[in-house]
Amino acid sequence: MKVIICGTGQVGWQIARHLSGEKNDVTVVDNNAEAVRRATEALDVQGVVGFASYPDILEKAGARDADMVIAATHSDEVNMVICQVAHSIFGVPRKIARLRAASYRNAIYTDLYRREHMPIDVVISPEREVAEAALQRLAAPAAFDTESFLAGQAQLLGLALEEDCAVLNTPLRQLNDLFSTLRAIVVGVRREGRLFAPEAEDQLFAGDQIYVMSHIEDVGRTFEIFGKSTKKQERVVIIGAGNIGLMVAQALEKRTDRIRAKVIERNRAQAERAADALERTIVLHGDGLDVAVLSEANVEKADAVLCLTDDDKVNLLAAVRAKAEGSAMAIALVNDPTLVPLMGPLDIDAYINPRATTVSSILRHIRHGKVRSVYSIGDAEAEVIEAQVLSTSPLAGRTIREIEFPEGVLVGAVQKGRQVVKPSSETRIDEGDVIALFAMAADVPEVERLLQVSIDFF
Repeated sequence: MKVIICGTGQVGWQIARHLSGEKNDVTVVDNNAEAVRRATEALDVQGVVGFASYPDILEKAGARDADMVIAATHSDEVNMVICQVAHSIFGVPRKIARLRAASYRNAIYTDLYRREHMPIDVVISPEREVAEAALQRLAAPAAFDTESFLAGQAQLLGLALEEDCAVLNTPLRQLNDLFSTLRAIVVGVRREGRLFAPEAEDQLFAGDQIYVMSHIEDVGRTFEIFGKSTKKQERVVIIGAGNIGLMVAQALEKRTDRIRAKVIERNRAQAERAADALERTIVLHGDGLDVAVLSEANVEKADAVLCLTDDDKVNLLAAVRAKAEGSAMAIALVNDPTLVPLMGPLDIDAYINPRATTVSSILRHIRHGKVRSVYSIGDAEAEVIEAQVLSTSPLAGRTIREIEFPEGVLVGAVQKGRQVVKPSSETRIDEGDVIALFAMAADVPEVERLLQVSIDFF
């Protein structure tokens, strides 16, 4: 597939890295020559220097025979123009635009993106995606990572195993015997920095980070089995009142369980904007690293502190300080994946990776087959793919035992009609079923082949 990626910021870079790693023909476009040079040297991509909204620059990037344009510059308006030019002049079939401004994403204006108006096939909003990820972390406080699948009926949980976990040194096959009614499957294990799909005889050890696919009704029991508490979050402190922090605070205000939230923001103008936008939430103007400000926010009584500024290092330090001052839990927004290994030593409970979140939302619209959802795990090491099985798929009409899945692929859950079932080797996959698969990055192309459909669905 030939893809043009406009903008080499965090989102553009990560998408280019992901798609070029899967042997797609990728060209990046940016008006910053140094950024283009870095991308072409570090990744298997071609580069064009210039303004991506200019027709001659897009033509130079190969727009006449491109399958897709992803507009991910820092300007909403430039991204819109890129899609318009790609459609009107070059007839690019698929156009994805990143739009940050809430007004552009307002549901009552969605007619704007029809082909006869502003031809954008998919609108993505990193800020909204990350805000939703933060809310999911709050909903599953014992998990360092979490994502919903199968219309909210299945939940992926990332759990760090400690010495007090009762099922350590137990083969996974035996776990199924011990908890035969538990609708949950361990689909991934990270041990000593290496992520892999476990086999039935593998055991779990203290220090492992595991990914479990659980039926939504069994999430609480899954936490208990793996030694995690499920304390309800009632008091939350948010550090950072930018777009993400404000979205999270507004979402918490709308919830019926009345979570009490306080917001800390060091920029006065942003603090005032947040105070005007929020009704019940207290907004404090101050530094989230200042002990006096944290004390004013009653951080020692907080069930969770969300550190959502635009600076990774500030988020890490604020999380550490909040825990030191007595907060029960700290969650940090971290863009740089190389900082994630510091979470354990710093005693930070969970993190949100904006790049992985945004990459996941884009991959959902790139994958072949009737793919409904994609979630990127770690530093693009694996994916959880939710897809509907169609009649042309090699999966249809066969049991899981009969399907030749690669070693790095496990079926986490199967939805038949309205019912979500825990898969076993004898589970038959039928046309119309929706499956959630864990796949190591190297095995994603083979998963796509297994999900292949006619060109009408691409």
